[in-house]
Amino acid sequence: MTAADGETGLAIATTYEFEAIVLDIGLPQLNGYELMKALRACDCHTPVLMLTARDGEDDVIHGLDQGADDYLTKPFSFPELVARVQSITPSHREKAGGTMQAAGVVLDSERHSVTRNSKSMDLTRQEFLLLTCLMRQSGQCVPRPTLMKFVWSENYAVGTSALDVLVNSLRAKIDAPFGDKLIGTVRGSGYIFKRTATPAVRSA
Repeated sequence: MTAADGETGLAIATTYEFEAIVLDIGLPQLNGYELMKALRACDCHTPVLMLTARDGEDDVIHGLDQGADDYLTKPFSFPELVARVQSITPSHREKAGGTMQAAGVVLDSERHSVTRNSKSMDLTRQEFLLLTCLMRQSGQCVPRPTLMKFVWSENYAVGTSALDVLVNSLRAKIDAPFGDKLIGTVRGSGYIFKRTATPAVRSA
């Protein structure tokens, strides 16, 4: 099912159930960012892949902040599009079961829920997968290739900047509201979920 404009797309997406939505940013009436925000405001949690001709980091972050699960920059091949859509569908990406706890964070894979200090976190599917991979090896550096394969699978290549954008997006939700840091950077290697939070550095 397709829609030629944002308003029609919003009506269809909130009326029918889908495994995934492919959303072009350049839609008339409601653009992709506006439609993405409206979908999440309507409590629609269908995974969304955003299509964009823009590959700037700010544009990607803006899309992820509105609730998108992944993005794809034009031009792209059809096999890559299919792989990206598969990577965000629930049937393709359920990788872990049970509950993990570390440093005040509780991740429940069955309920797809995350809390920190009992405060609920609203994570996208990609953010949830990234946090799952980091928490599985809490206290240890997880190499960048390992994180990328876990989040995006091995079906296609994804630029390393996508991981950096996703980490920043996760930090904004897991770390920033609490004033200290759990997700650290290991230069030249990868990222680490710390077993003890590091106080944020504040300017005088």
